[in-house]
Amino acid sequence: MPSGHGRTRLRSLEVCAGAGGLALGLENAGFDPVLLVDNRPVACQTLCANRPDWNVHEIDLLDLDPTTHRLGHDLHGLDLISAGLPRLKAAAAVNRERGNSYELTVLRATIDLARALRPRALLLENVPDLVTSEVYESVREYVTERLTPLGYRLDWFVLNAVEHGVPQDRKQGVLVAMSGDVTTTFRAPAPSETPPTVGQALGASMAARGWADADRWALQADRVAPTLVGGSWERGGPDLGPTGTKSTWARMGVDGGTVADDVPGADFHWDPQLGRAGMVALTVEQAACLQGFPKDWHFAGRKTARYRQVGHASPPPVGEALGRAVGAALHAG
Repeated sequence: MPSGHGRTRLRSLEVCAGAGGLALGLENAGFDPVLLVDNRPVACQTLCANRPDWNVHEIDLLDLDPTTHRLGHDLHGLDLISAGLPRLKAAAAVNRERGNSYELTVLRATIDLARALRPRALLLENVPDLVTSEVYESVREYVTERLTPLGYRLDWFVLNAVEHGVPQDRKQGVLVAMSGDVTTTFRAPAPSETPPTVGQALGASMAARGWADADRWALQADRVAPTLVGGSWERGGPDLGPTGTKSTWARMGVDGGTVADDVPGADFHWDPQLGRAGMVALTVEQAACLQGFPKDWHFAGRKTARYRQVGHASPPPVGEALGRAVGAALHAG
């Protein structure tokens, strides 16, 4: 449930909202979204199913006109614009595969939206390379050139979800821009809590249908998860990531090449020496747990679409940590 912690709650707008991981975290940190935008029907269905009172619009950011009254709220005077933007390519893959034309166009559109609405703060989340790689230096320069003349102060940094209680090694590149009326210096959230291992996080759910080896499996799944990868919306079925990720899962006795419809039954024979047939597979709900979603967060659609939403999401605990840091600066400033 939303928590204001005795402070006035803050108003936000979120674009590229996806399954709501960032928005949920920000809600927990004291932000109420006046509008959430995403261009995928299934993501909008997820948002509406979990928060019927949220003002959700299915629209491509590139078609968003912030002046129209059809959006249901006055979008001026916002405390925050937030966005978990479509993922840019890792720097090493930029020249090997398709380009980033759409992803960069969406990033620029988000900056233009901020320039039009002038929120007190802007929060963008993407791949770490957006912050650290020379490949994206021109993108950082573009953002700086567009925002600093308006009085925004920019902080670029990388967070790892594992440092905020999420049982997953998931690095995220973050931009926080604070407007000139906020006199307090923004401070990136410090590491806050030690996460459970995969076995600790999922052991009880693995035993839910009477699987006798659930405890034995959980004991050897004694590390955090590798980064969950949502994969392409245009092709393929659900799996937990590329070859290296699948190998890491295999060392925990998990088949990373698929996503299960249900947890193991009482008669499942777990023997990783047999290969994939002897490994356990994770369900969408278990993947969501490893992203830090609460158990009652519902994902709309069929299995592949549900897993895509989970894999592309920003972990809610990271969103909450970022929200608390942004909120602290806004309230003090």
